[in-house]
Amino acid sequence: MSSNETDIVADAQKGDLEAFNKLVLSYQDRIFNLAVRILGDSALAEDITQNTFLTAYLNMLSFRNGSFRGWLFRITTNLCYDVHRRHKRYPVVSLENDVDNEERLSPLYDFPEPSTLPEKELEKRELEQVVQQALNQLDSDQRTVVTLIDIQDFDYKEAAQILEVPIGTVKSRLARARQQLRLRLSANN
Repeated sequence: MSSNETDIVADAQKGDLEAFNKLVLSYQDRIFNLAVRILGDSALAEDITQNTFLTAYLNMLSFRNGSFRGWLFRITTNLCYDVHRRHKRYPVVSLENDVDNEERLSPLYDFPEPSTLPEKELEKRELEQVVQQALNQLDSDQRTVVTLIDIQDFDYKEAAQILEVPIGTVKSRLARARQQLRLRLSANN
């Protein structure tokens, strides 16, 4: 954590709402991306993002020096796990088509770079969709590890702290997840 961020966190802990808002602006996209990768649903991810920052705001005094990013990601993964547990106990049957859900996952205003060829952009989006579908087929523990390490660029130690598991567990989940992804992606080719 940079000294500037440390100061902002300290100010937020003193009740400075403007400082907390700076933290929200700094992390909201990363928190949303983590949640959407774990849950595979952008509407749920928006709720989780909002709840993450609400939980963080209400518990700022409990944050004790360390990785603020890791603390936020821990809150996010816990909230995502709560959603998974709730859905296991009380399954929800969607009245929408899977196509509608896939459309919701793609950004509304994600225009290609002017120098990008339309065919290349289409190929890129199709590949992203295939990868997201493969990620969604993983169990939540594996999907979370892949998201933290391969997408959010956490190292093994940080991921282990966020998930509150030993580093060996992170490595084995990641290896199994990558193997499953390879199998699923090669089956799509």
